[in-house]
Amino acid sequence: MNKKVVVISSSPRRNGNSETLAREFAKGATEAGNSVEFIAVRDLDLKFCRGCLYCQSHDGCVIPDSVNGFLSVVHNADVLVFATPVYYYSVCGQLKTFLDRMNPLFPRENRFKNVYVVATCADGDINAFDGTVKAIEGWVDCFEGVRIAGKILCPDVTDFGDVKGNAALKEAYEAGKNV
Repeated sequence: MNKKVVVISSSPRRNGNSETLAREFAKGATEAGNSVEFIAVRDLDLKFCRGCLYCQSHDGCVIPDSVNGFLSVVHNADVLVFATPVYYYSVCGQLKTFLDRMNPLFPRENRFKNVYVVATCADGDINAFDGTVKAIEGWVDCFEGVRIAGKILCPDVTDFGDVKGNAALKEAYEAGKNV
């Protein structure tokens, strides 16, 4: 079955380690016949949520930035992939801001049911991802019937390009093929 997969890369570095994994996931999903849209958060005009809750009773967000232009893309996805570098044992600020700005989706009946976590960090301990996974789980738990379908976690990558040749690339590709 052809699924609509939306991959959100929050890496501040174009083709950084987490984004490289995200692109490998997208490649696998595309080769399996799915429709894939790739969103790089760094390329968006994205302001912070004001907490005004306008979005809970209106269509979209009151803030005039690029969020309203892609809310329907996220809303209509079958699968969401959140890719992030780990900063201070959690998601990077770019992803946190993106997740906060998805608040207009909260009262809606969304199509997405499966979410994947793709993350890289400099720390070699797999437990360094706990806060990152917990942050994304917190968002997922706000949507009925939505679950974390998979996690591709790649520790011990510090410098740009360290992910090259890592087994996590194959894992990301295979996860994409099997969404």
